[in-house]
Parts: sequence; C-alpha cells; structure tokens
Amino acid sequence: QVQLVESGGDVVQPGGSLRLSCVASGFIFNIYAMKWYRQAPGKERELVAAIGSSAISTRYADSVKGRFTISRDNAKNTVALQMNSLKPEDTAVYYCNAYRISGPSGDFWGQGTQVTVSS
Repeated sequence: QVQLVESGGDVVQPGGSLRLSCVASGFIFNIYAMKWYRQAPGKERELVAAIGSSAISTRYADSVKGRFTISRDNAKNTVALQMNSLKPEDTAVYYCNAYRISGPSGDFWGQGTQVTVSS
C-alpha cells in the first residue's frame, strides 16, 4: 500500500522555524520526484518546493525562496521541508507529493499537516 505520512506541522510565531517531514512507503521512492504543496483556506493548492529523484535539482515558489529548503534522503525514503522566517501568509495545510510521469507513472499524496503562523 502506498503511503506518504507528513509530520512536523505546528503553531509557531512569525519569524519562527519548523521542519516538516514526509515518510514514504509502498513504492520505489528513489525514482520519484518529490514535492511539497500547500493550501490555505479559500485559496488554490500551490507548489511550494520540488526536488528531483537524485536531489541534484530543486525549485521553489517565489514566495518562499531564501526561507525554505527542500531535501531528501533516499536511503530513508524521506523528504523534508525546512521552513525559516515564517510569515502569517505561510499558514496552510502542507502536503507531500510523489510524482513520476512515466516508467512507471504515479501521483501519490499524503494527508497533510497543518502549519499555523500566528502571534
């Protein structure tokens, strides 16, 4: 059974930091790109960060560049999102996603973890 389990979401003050983790199982982790998405109330889901299967490439939404860092450990089937200098606008449910367009194709999602940035 394919599973992606996020953890690390919490309530934090503006300027604080959180580290989100996602543990994957049930598929060949090291051939999938991994992504973090988020969705705030009343807004569309947006891509926050992405990392290639071998971790040689990364990309970020403009809104989080310089503050967030995505990483992965293929030996442990995990992907992380280090979030620094958090802002109230970062408040959202954060989702872990595994994606591969072909050979084999797949699009797997976790249940999400809540991040709330508030004083």
